[in-house]
Amino acid sequence: MIRLGTRTNGELRRRTIPVLDDSYFKAEWMESGADPSLSPTVALIEQPPNSVLMPHFHRQNQFQLFVDGSGSIGPSALSPLSIHYAGAYTGYGPLVAGPEGIKYFTMRSVCETGLVPISDAREKMLRGPKRHAQCGPINIASEAVLLALTDVQTETVIPLADDGLGAEVIHSPGALKLLPQRLPASAGFFLVVLAGTLIYADARLGALESLFVSTDEILPVFAAGKGGLQVLVLHLPRKESVYP
Repeated sequence: MIRLGTRTNGELRRRTIPVLDDSYFKAEWMESGADPSLSPTVALIEQPPNSVLMPHFHRQNQFQLFVDGSGSIGPSALSPLSIHYAGAYTGYGPLVAGPEGIKYFTMRSVCETGLVPISDAREKMLRGPKRHAQCGPINIASEAVLLALTDVQTETVIPLADDGLGAEVIHSPGALKLLPQRLPASAGFFLVVLAGTLIYADARLGALESLFVSTDEILPVFAAGKGGLQVLVLHLPRKESVYP
């Protein structure tokens, strides 16, 4: 499966959602239905200033990419671009927004809605492996830096693990094909454009737009636009077999 996450779709699918006593915004940049085994999603969450999202967990593995504003998650400060990974049934939080609010993408290989507060549902926190990872902030490359590139540069920002988790930042000169590596244990990977342009088939993806490729899919041809490319590769593990 290959799916695109675009700014246009996000603008069309932006809506208000109530969370406790606050109003958040949620914009669906990538949608793939609700298949329980593979239905990748990318949603931009806009959390209001000074709001607090209680400690909670989800039933699916997920990445969060913090792209604007400030805040904290547990004891760790957040600023653009920070990455947070939480495995299924792994609690995290509280997620606290700073005085200007905070915006972040939530990215999953399987569609899920809602959250489970830890304080209200400890019986739903199933036993099994718990997995966290966090890194950042990652600097966005300037146009001048991209134009000056002469070869492909890859930086690992979350170590590539046997369970299929990892994250890399790739810088590529213009008009070169991109060959991201695959982790056999993963469900697939997300590509997120940080700067420049990513070309796939007839699509030209710009800043913060994304693409998901499942592990069972033949690796397609990607290329950097003429001005170069900085792209984030997020390798998402499969959910542990002990979880339903």
